[in-house]
Amino acid sequence: MRRLLQGDVGAGKTIVAFQSAIIAIENGYQVALMAPTEILATQHYLSARRILEQAGYRIVLLTGSLEQDRKRNVRQHIARGDAQLVIGTHALIQDKVEFDNLGLVIVDEQHRFGVMQRLKLMRKANGGEAPGSPERAAVARSGVEITPDTLVMTATPIPRTLALTLYGELDVSVIDELPPGRTPIVTRRVPDERAAEVFDFVRKQVKAGHQAYVVYPVIEESEDNELKAAIKMFEAIRSKILPDLKIGLLHGRMSADEKDLTMKQFKDGAIHVLVSTTVIEVGVDVPNATVMVIEHAERFGLSQLHQLRGRIGRGAAKSYCILMTGPKISDEGEQRLNKMVETSDGFEIAEMDLQLRGPGEFFGTKQAGMPNFRVANLIRDRDLLELAKKEACALLDGELEIPPEDKSRTLVHLKSSWQRRYGLVEVG
Repeated sequence: MRRLLQGDVGAGKTIVAFQSAIIAIENGYQVALMAPTEILATQHYLSARRILEQAGYRIVLLTGSLEQDRKRNVRQHIARGDAQLVIGTHALIQDKVEFDNLGLVIVDEQHRFGVMQRLKLMRKANGGEAPGSPERAAVARSGVEITPDTLVMTATPIPRTLALTLYGELDVSVIDELPPGRTPIVTRRVPDERAAEVFDFVRKQVKAGHQAYVVYPVIEESEDNELKAAIKMFEAIRSKILPDLKIGLLHGRMSADEKDLTMKQFKDGAIHVLVSTTVIEVGVDVPNATVMVIEHAERFGLSQLHQLRGRIGRGAAKSYCILMTGPKISDEGEQRLNKMVETSDGFEIAEMDLQLRGPGEFFGTKQAGMPNFRVANLIRDRDLLELAKKEACALLDGELEIPPEDKSRTLVHLKSSWQRRYGLVEVG
């Protein structure tokens, strides 16, 4: 399996991942689920324990902030095969982490990972001596590379991955609806000069019993740019703009414990308004939050904007995403903002992202930028490329009348000339 699971935030991708994990575990394999942040990894770990541990599945969490002794203990359980479902962050791809029998790799919010990071996790299926079954040990001795099934999940496919769905070995599954009771999110553009009205609206929402996020593009101010910064604006909002409300701060430089405490307070309702950077882009689930204010929205990419908007609208109450903009907006920025106002469809947003940024290198590690085709244009020639892909599959499946020696000679040449680059196509 090489599959992209696309579904909007809250559509149920995680439960599909757990169901996939159960199938792999029941067939004797280990499963690795990699998430981009400790907040999200921990959330998956707690959900997996709540849902799966009662049935006897053994689940562990591996993140960078674990104490060394605890980390070593977890790695030992993974290497012995005691841990069936291993959930973690980038810590999963460290050299010291060895799996006994890795059969399924799940990458959540995959647009947050580089291609080589995803490939490194897939290759953990071949790491070290194989202490598992005699069959697996025999495979390891034979030198045959074991390739685990791979499921990548996202609410907004990055252009490179979207391109691979047209021109590579990445199948697509779509969850095209949200759970019952969800109300569509209202998205509006508002210029900076109307900030007072925006914060008045935030206050009204809080007084009505709801909560809000206010997101900034940077943590601290610098001389190089004029962007508003989270730390300075947190102080201003707390002391001057919304002094009657309880304001919290969350950013990437805080320790894991500080982040966890802040998020717990926000979930429990002890914090009314959470001022943050894009650290909340993934893995934050607070159904009571109904307002997302994004300052300098013109400086964010489509994927980030869509992910941030997905933090709200997770309950039954009507939710609002407010894109606040500065005075200077590029033509591309205008297109991104207009698309966000027009639609909440993840694939439609990804198509616009593809047109604006290009599909990246199919066989390389860049996530964006036009590929070096000699003739074809991916966007213009989409139908032709799709036809070429079908013809290639027909050739490999033996459906075309071609002499076996010609087919064999072609495949040998491709494998010897393009092995390293084709290997990256399989990553997704």
